[in-house]
Amino acid sequence: MSRIENQFTVNFWGVRGSIPCPGPATVRYGGNTPCVEMQVGGKRLVFDGGTGLHVLGQSLLRQMPVEGHIFFTHSHWDHMQGFPFFSPGFVKGNNFRIYGAIAPDGSTVEQRLNDQMLHPNFPVPLQIMQANLDFYDVRPGEAIRIGEIIVETAPLNHPGEAVGYRVNWGGGAAVYITDTEHFPDRLDENVLWLARDADILIYDCTYTDEEYHSPKSPRIGWGHSTWQEAVKIANFANVKTLVIFHHDPAHDDDFLDLVAKQVAQKHPGAIMAQEGLVLQVPVSMSLSESFPVSKYSA
Repeated sequence: MSRIENQFTVNFWGVRGSIPCPGPATVRYGGNTPCVEMQVGGKRLVFDGGTGLHVLGQSLLRQMPVEGHIFFTHSHWDHMQGFPFFSPGFVKGNNFRIYGAIAPDGSTVEQRLNDQMLHPNFPVPLQIMQANLDFYDVRPGEAIRIGEIIVETAPLNHPGEAVGYRVNWGGGAAVYITDTEHFPDRLDENVLWLARDADILIYDCTYTDEEYHSPKSPRIGWGHSTWQEAVKIANFANVKTLVIFHHDPAHDDDFLDLVAKQVAQKHPGAIMAQEGLVLQVPVSMSLSESFPVSKYSA
């Protein structure tokens, strides 16, 4: 088995929420919207297609032909706006399996990716992409098997709905939970289930508690959480490494430095997500765990 096939790595290509915010004040943490790549046992799993997906795509042009599995949490713009600019998708011979839940209006992830590339919104249609694209409907609560990898799913609390993902392989687990709003009176059972004993938890920390409950401009009902709630989840679920993610575009590097100091006081070892960050998930290579899996097995 090669070195890559022995590894479970998490790579951050886009860590912002809502809108890209490039500029001198966001250089250190980055200004691209969500895209997280996991290289797991020689397979490539990509979570969300924000503008960070374009940056990932440019790096993959040196590795073609390429294949991968792309998982969408939902189809708000900041999580899919990079897909029309994903260069490997336009190259024949590349292969991508694309996963997403059916939206409340009944539309599939394929329909929504197609619609954002229709006139007058975009100059060329989805069908111009020459890579082989296979689309799969995710049913939150079911698990997906990709070889020896098990991807567990659960619904999140977000306007228009969203899906959280947990990747299990080799005894290690990395969890991607973004665009979810905590409940005022309890910890979210779905979030706790996904995060249980995880090696890495990537969690939506768009706001601080002060911003969320601001008397002048509260963010309650906007579909996002806070770093303070992330700490509660990480402690309760016995998470090894918490990653503060989905930074508000109004939070510049200096503001996020202050957040990092506050988080460190409450949860030593937590990490602030930034573009270019690479984390390793420890694996034991005991690949015999048993999980119920869905018909999407590949």
